[in-house]
Amino acid sequence: MSAPTGPAHLLLDCHNDLPWRCRELTGGDWQRLGLDDAPTHTDIPRLRAGGVGAQFWSVFVEGTLPAHEAVTATVEQIDAVHRLVATRPDVFELVRTADEVERAHAAGRIASLIGAEGGHSIASSLAVLRMLHTLGVGYLTLTHNEHLPWADCAVRPENLGGLSDFGRAVVVEMNRLGMLVDLSHTSPGTMRDALATSAAPVIFTHSNARSLTDHPRNVPDDVLTTLARAGGVCCATFVPSFCSDERYAWEQHVESSAQAQDAEQTAAPDVRMPPVGVSDVADHVERLREVAGIDHVGIGGDFDGTSTLPDGLTDVSGYPRLFAELTDRGWSAPELARLAGGNVLRVMREAEAHAASRAGDDPGLATL
Repeated sequence: MSAPTGPAHLLLDCHNDLPWRCRELTGGDWQRLGLDDAPTHTDIPRLRAGGVGAQFWSVFVEGTLPAHEAVTATVEQIDAVHRLVATRPDVFELVRTADEVERAHAAGRIASLIGAEGGHSIASSLAVLRMLHTLGVGYLTLTHNEHLPWADCAVRPENLGGLSDFGRAVVVEMNRLGMLVDLSHTSPGTMRDALATSAAPVIFTHSNARSLTDHPRNVPDDVLTTLARAGGVCCATFVPSFCSDERYAWEQHVESSAQAQDAEQTAAPDVRMPPVGVSDVADHVERLREVAGIDHVGIGGDFDGTSTLPDGLTDVSGYPRLFAELTDRGWSAPELARLAGGNVLRVMREAEAHAASRAGDDPGLATL
């Protein structure tokens, strides 16, 4: 493998859950967490070592919270990102647009964007959606791991079959605002309905190719093809069970064994955990490229949002190893630049242009 070095291009990762880990570990106290040596996948020295130039920080809150509690917790998490930037303005800069990302990067700071992970965060209110956008939220993942009254998630039996009329109104309003529609965590029906509704390109912030690993969090090939025709991007993620059929089967086995033990049944014998490494992630990056095309793939590691990570990608310093692997597989510097951030910046600009074209339109007032 080529010697791993930081990417010369702008690396924009679309999903990192450090704000939630800070909340879990310290109640949201960045000083106590220790940004120069944190007990997490992410801290400042490792962001620098990994070559991260821009990061969408997830303002995830638990999907089982009652509606108004979810809104309050989401605003607290948005506040956490604002406080992160204020704590180290020498390192981070809060940005909203593609141009601002590039200016912050050129100034040597890590451009910091905000993504809300799950439609439960808007409590079925377009007014709340608009206010989250006003506070700096640049994308909304339509669901997390629970169905909503207006959208189906990926990991539960189908309910609506996709989006309700209100769910489609959410997508239309996000287009008007210039917010990116994120389809990670959603069911294939929700994916297809959102793609049919959105007038601007959409993204998957942290998902892989389902034809390579048959996990419900991954994206079917027909959806990837439609995504490409619509100009969107799927950001490959590092979650081991999304990268390997063997690892996914092992995790299912472990879960069923634990359930059997809880039920006082005989558990299946232990099976060694299948390893997952940089090459498995690279396989998914290449599969996304094969199906959707070079202009429609990005990176969304999901650091601090998963308990385990692939060998060689165990924290945010590991990105250069993935780029070295892809270089060895024949990827050119311009292709790596598109993967690293160029494609997502293009989608951001297209969403911004669509919003500008609708400036002056009355916002929708629909509620569920």
